[in-house]
Amino acid sequence: MDDLELKYLRSFAHQYPTIASASTEIINLQAILCLPKGTEHFLTDIHGEYEQFNHVLKNGSGSVKRKIDEEFGNTLSSKDKKSLATLIYYPKEKLEIILQEEDNIEDWYKITLHRLVQITKRVASKYTRSKVRKALPADFAYVIEELITEKAEIQDKEAYYNEIIHTIIRIDRAQEFIVALSRLIQRMVIDHLHIVGDIFDRGPGPHIIMDTLSHYHSVDIQWGNHDIVWMGAAAGHLACIANVIRLSARYGNLDTLEEGYGINLIPLATFAMETYADVDCDTFSIKYNTDYNTKDLSLDMKMHKAIAIIQFKLEGSLIMRRPEFRMEDRLLLDKVNYEDKTITIGGKSYKMKDVEFPTVDPENPYALSPEEEQVMERLKQAFLKCEKLQKHVRFLFSRGGLYKVYNSNLLYHGCMPMDENGNFNTFTIDGEKYRGKALYDILDQYARKGYYSKHNPAEMQKGQDIIWYIWEGPNSPVFGKDKMATFERYFVEEKETHTETKNSYYRLLDNEDVINQILMEFGLDSKNSHIVNGHVPVELKKGESPIKCGGKLLIIDGGFSKAYQGKTGIAGYTLVANSHGMRLVAHEPFESVESAILHETDIFSDSVILETSNSRISVADTDGGAEIKETIHQLEVLLQAYRDGTIIEKSL
Repeated sequence: MDDLELKYLRSFAHQYPTIASASTEIINLQAILCLPKGTEHFLTDIHGEYEQFNHVLKNGSGSVKRKIDEEFGNTLSSKDKKSLATLIYYPKEKLEIILQEEDNIEDWYKITLHRLVQITKRVASKYTRSKVRKALPADFAYVIEELITEKAEIQDKEAYYNEIIHTIIRIDRAQEFIVALSRLIQRMVIDHLHIVGDIFDRGPGPHIIMDTLSHYHSVDIQWGNHDIVWMGAAAGHLACIANVIRLSARYGNLDTLEEGYGINLIPLATFAMETYADVDCDTFSIKYNTDYNTKDLSLDMKMHKAIAIIQFKLEGSLIMRRPEFRMEDRLLLDKVNYEDKTITIGGKSYKMKDVEFPTVDPENPYALSPEEEQVMERLKQAFLKCEKLQKHVRFLFSRGGLYKVYNSNLLYHGCMPMDENGNFNTFTIDGEKYRGKALYDILDQYARKGYYSKHNPAEMQKGQDIIWYIWEGPNSPVFGKDKMATFERYFVEEKETHTETKNSYYRLLDNEDVINQILMEFGLDSKNSHIVNGHVPVELKKGESPIKCGGKLLIIDGGFSKAYQGKTGIAGYTLVANSHGMRLVAHEPFESVESAILHETDIFSDSVILETSNSRISVADTDGGAEIKETIHQLEVLLQAYRDGTIIEKSL
């Protein structure tokens, strides 16, 4: 044993100071390896649709219903099962209705508590008692543990459990207990949650989703392009701030910024009212939903145009500052001919729908006016000083990254940038070329520098510029297109200019050699691993399938966002991986929380079993299991060191 190993063992011995303590931990860990693996839940492209997100989280993509079916089979009617499921999803709200409708509430309490205890037992059965104990709500921890733990020493078990439930009802704690059990079931039906990108933009409640995730018991996040631009905005990057505000304006979601995050948009509104008072803003229409207050429409269109012009200026300056990004084709403001109202794109002249740009100097088109500079400085300070946004973005950095390797699955939002032959594309930073996994890693590192390197302004600026590149650069793994044709969509009628060509990756999704190459690049076994992908909505109504390359790659973006549902025909896919295998779930649109509670309408979900394991997958087969095995090995080495006197036991 060398000095380094001995030093490590002595440190380990502080945690397990005796043969007895080390032996007990080995026995405990060895037992955990034999338990069924926990259920993983995969969601992607949520885009601010917080009601549907919260519902899918509560029902575990149908996992709660399956547990109810497994537990009660044909002993409960479909109506009773539906009522029980709704109670578990929305216990407080459902209880208010039941209290008004039930004639004999005491009997209802007895029946319901017994049913909830049975479900709790079932969902807790795959976990150690220690893990269950940590999940128990503090107010009822002891009572719940008594109810879900078999007691061999008690002869009349039924009377014992009945007495506990009777007492809960008698002392008027039944409602609180039902809420506690329901939330515990929600928590334990899903062991770990994966969010495969795009929490932000489009829908009205990304801040609500982030609050929920911040308190979730076990979660990781793979950044999507819409997340990364918000992260850049939170870091104070002006081009990212402009993008975030423009998208919020375009989709009628400025309330998310103003009310959700408390970001003051008055400087922009004042500037837009003054500068664009008599300017044609028809091109900058708002894609609003039924919740949008149309009295704000005229002002929002002015703000929309004002921030879009600022964005194009800021992005042009950035592209010129970073020639290594090789995005000169996006420099379009200087290609406008104001006399004949045309623009030259790719050597071809196109008529412009709008050239009324009161702040653009044709001689220096990418320079902000003094008023625009003032507006952006005030907006920058608002983003930097927004405590809620900063808290959410720090959470994204702490729990997230551009990719995740977890239990033989490779998770990323967008793509592996590659050419038409399946060769990985390169991106150059400081003269060094990066490709494949190394590209993901270097972009991830610079994104963190862009937020955290406050001691090194030059490095922080470069990191923030790279964050913007990750948002819309042609070799960005989370964007995956040759360009973002925002300018053309606003100003040019011809659809040919709107085309954003997807990276070759998307044409090679059924090429097994390409998919195997990606898996091996990240150190995974190409025979038994999967890629879980988001970003590009699967158009089920056109016959597209989310299952690619014989099941090796799964694209689980099916239109969670209402903005995409007309295109996809459904309301999103989710993936559930448990000890029995993998299940892909396609969801119908979610009506509303009110309907779910009053009419007990769940999301109709059609599931496809992708894989079924011949034997139940155990903890030993997971990444966590590999860590446990290594800990057991180290403990056994420590035991031997105690026994041969290399390390002396501490007296208790």
